[in-house]
Amino acid sequence: MNHTEVVVIGAGQAGLSSAYHLRRAGYEPGSGFVVFDHSPGPGGAWQFRWPSLTYGKVHGMHSLPGMELTDADPERPSAEVISAYFDRYERTFDLRVRRPVDVRAVREGPQGRLLVETSAGVWSARALVNATGTWDRPFWPRYPGQETFRGRQLHTAQYPGPEAFAGQRVVVVGGGASGTQHLLEIAPYATATTWVTRRPPVFRDGPFDEDAGRAAVALVEERVRQGLPPRSVVSVTGLPLDDAVRQGIADGVLDRLPMFDRVVPDGVVWDDGRHVEADVILWATGFRAALDHLAPLRLREPGGGIRVEGTRVVADPRVHLVGYGPSASTIGANRAGRAAVRDIRRLSAGERAAPVAA
Repeated sequence: MNHTEVVVIGAGQAGLSSAYHLRRAGYEPGSGFVVFDHSPGPGGAWQFRWPSLTYGKVHGMHSLPGMELTDADPERPSAEVISAYFDRYERTFDLRVRRPVDVRAVREGPQGRLLVETSAGVWSARALVNATGTWDRPFWPRYPGQETFRGRQLHTAQYPGPEAFAGQRVVVVGGGASGTQHLLEIAPYATATTWVTRRPPVFRDGPFDEDAGRAAVALVEERVRQGLPPRSVVSVTGLPLDDAVRQGIADGVLDRLPMFDRVVPDGVVWDDGRHVEADVILWATGFRAALDHLAPLRLREPGGGIRVEGTRVVADPRVHLVGYGPSASTIGANRAGRAAVRDIRRLSAGERAAPVAA
């Protein structure tokens, strides 16, 4: 059995921010906290992004606390830029991330502590910061006939870049930022593209100021307070209407169709008789929070989500979800990491008792 005060799961923006604030609060690596990351190297989910997603195309990447990301080449793949930045950050602040380590389960332990079962042994901790994000849980909707499709189906998590679709007929499913980015990239290479979404896309014109940002985050936050699964921030902010998107609309690339009713061997069909032939269906349908390892603590509410106030899980205040719901942005993760550590210090000081999970 290994003992520490705080276990941090995940070394993306949220996990590194939390580890930084733990370090500043006087927690030492090892006895004070440990960071587990199951990825092969630094960079969080960014290291798995497709090569055509250059740093200049990344919207709203906010620096980690204590170290600015400056002078990055906008033409360089974001996977390279951010992985190198995270690596430098971990070494600068001596965060000693342990990888690759898989966290298999978190359970109730003796004397009010949590037991974290990992591929690197079992760890006993007073508190847990969960910063596992969503990349490991791509969401694949189910539609009739999906298994009959003779072409290729893949998710955004497997997107290889636009060149892989040269000469093919591609159906892109999803109305978020990834779907529009994929379409704009693929269109010059593909024989044909078709865009389908469940709801009409909402484009946001004009500046997105601080008040609008707060209002959007508040809507997401209200869902997690109610114990409902969080929606993405972009689902309430809309898609930015930049020059590339305007051109895509003008060219007919971003001409959206309603969701098809079923998949057939050679494409997709609608009940009104419309039939689009396809070689590829690209599901840009988002991700879900990767929280299966927390199942033994029974934190989920009847609504299907985990009720959270700030970062603290209402059902078990020893557990903090950072990068979840309203903090699922780079700047939100920074702030949430600081807030989680503040609460953990109070818990350690005995200001708040930790109930035993049911």
